[in-house]
Amino acid sequence: MPESPSESHLPPEFQAAIDAARRAATRPELIVTEIPAPGSLAPHALALAADVSPSRHGSDSDFGTGRFILLYDEEEPEEWGGKFRIVCFAQAPLETEIGLDPFLADVAWSWLVDALDARGAQYSAASGTATKILSTGFGELSAQGDGAQIELRASWTPHDHNVAPHVEGWGELLCMLAGLPPTMEGVSMLTPKRTRRG
Repeated sequence: MPESPSESHLPPEFQAAIDAARRAATRPELIVTEIPAPGSLAPHALALAADVSPSRHGSDSDFGTGRFILLYDEEEPEEWGGKFRIVCFAQAPLETEIGLDPFLADVAWSWLVDALDARGAQYSAASGTATKILSTGFGELSAQGDGAQIELRASWTPHDHNVAPHVEGWGELLCMLAGLPPTMEGVSMLTPKRTRRG
């Protein structure tokens, strides 16, 4: 992919990271696109959106959706511990009984760590939250019945500009949250299928 005019003035290290992100080999069930990056988080940023087997182009997936943002600041903010910082989000609907699993949040976090480690991603200062959401429809939404979803928000500092393993690990996490079989050995699924509400 050729450089755009705006990319010709980027710091070489950040441009190398962009190139690495674009080379990432994500799973075929995942459609990844570049989206406008937030301008308030860092001097330079790249943002990716991903959907698991979306039913309609340009819309969020019924199975799972996520965002991946790569931040770059030559000043090395103290809280980052480096020039780069990755911020990601992954969300997927669940069977209600899976949403009630008390270990669900721990499993979701371990999937992210395992996916990054399996690809040799080098990083530090990881942090995040895993949120289980249970819902029940009432009134005109009563036909939706009960539902559940999992959201994982995480950030970490990659050790260098080779962020391809980080993009691939995030993509693996999103697919697993959506109920797809893991590509990593020794990892089990939470549920063999997904059902759509409504």
